[in-house]
Amino acid sequence: MSGQTHPYAALRLPSFRWFIVSLLSMTMVAQVQNVVMGWLVYQITRDPLALGLIGLAEVVPYVSVALVAGYVADRADRRRVSLRALAVLVAASVALLAYLWFVPEPTAVWPFYLIIAVCGLARAFLQVSRSALVSEIVPRELFANAATWRSSTWQLGMVLGPAAGGLLFAAIGARATFSINVVLSVVSLIGMLMIRHTPTPISAATPSIIQNVSEGLRFLRVNQVILSALTLDLIAVLFGGAVALMPVFASDILKVGPQGMGILQGAPGAGAVLMALYLAHRGPLERAGRTLLISVAVFGCCIIGFGLSKSFGVSVVLLFISGAADNISAVIRSTMIQVLVPPEMLGRISAVNAIFIGSSNELGAFESGVAARLVGAVPAVVLGGVVALATVGVTAWKVPRLRDLRQIASAR
Repeated sequence: MSGQTHPYAALRLPSFRWFIVSLLSMTMVAQVQNVVMGWLVYQITRDPLALGLIGLAEVVPYVSVALVAGYVADRADRRRVSLRALAVLVAASVALLAYLWFVPEPTAVWPFYLIIAVCGLARAFLQVSRSALVSEIVPRELFANAATWRSSTWQLGMVLGPAAGGLLFAAIGARATFSINVVLSVVSLIGMLMIRHTPTPISAATPSIIQNVSEGLRFLRVNQVILSALTLDLIAVLFGGAVALMPVFASDILKVGPQGMGILQGAPGAGAVLMALYLAHRGPLERAGRTLLISVAVFGCCIIGFGLSKSFGVSVVLLFISGAADNISAVIRSTMIQVLVPPEMLGRISAVNAIFIGSSNELGAFESGVAARLVGAVPAVVLGGVVALATVGVTAWKVPRLRDLRQIASAR
């Protein structure tokens, strides 16, 4: 395979394999939690806005501490920060199980919002420190390959998590499902414990958090390619958040129950996993910028089609394609950050990426819930897809450097 990295090169590293175990387990935990919690909240309230508030309950604390998390990730041991965040998420899984154990048929939704808010705080630190940690366990020449496998692992969790959540919830109930979630949380913690890494040297100077964050923001302002790629994904996911309304579509429009909802929520991840496997074997993308724009445009078209579909099968296929397209943009964006950002700044830039990308999912859930309350679920989803398409057009017009970006591996 001369001229390109072996498709499984990063997976040959033991620490990266443990990283993948931890990432997959915690991604599944989050998705199982979202499926079951979303179904319970909607059955209690019958209000799509209540689903949007789940996203808001997570994103507010998430965004509030993300930049601080970036500072911490650049000034402390990133593995240690990740372990502490994972410990909090394990405790949150136990708390959710305990709540349903003592209240088998809940009628109040505020405990769910409280637990998800705690998860939002912990996930901000976890996502930022874990993303920056990759540069300490993978050689620079394998960054692109590692980004592909990291993205595919996350997407695999997005497949297995919703499917498992829907099927287990229907078969054994919420309490047993959340018991399994506790076990997966512990597996994720153990995976992180097994990682061995070489910490990035920390500068002897101790600038303030404001100075550190400002330095990271200045870097992004100068590097318009990275900033425009992050903005493109932010707006597309913010307004294309059809997944947040999946309980409405599964229950009221497609009428397929929790099992069907699990399949619908897992379909994007299934498409993403297959696309990731293809990208791993294909090698670097020659026209990364144009490919990024096309993939987001395909994503928007699929979201429009899903909103208009009345067929369960067609909806699954469209969500599958949307996930494949979304994974292309995720791999390109992740590789850009790992390759174009200096290692000592990865924490801060990962924090900004976390705000743009991580918060966009939850803000998108809130936006979808509000829009569905105002105009209905179908118009809300269709409008979101239209906004995603419009964003692609504006970005391609306004940022020609992104449009003309070629192979990222040689961009620096």
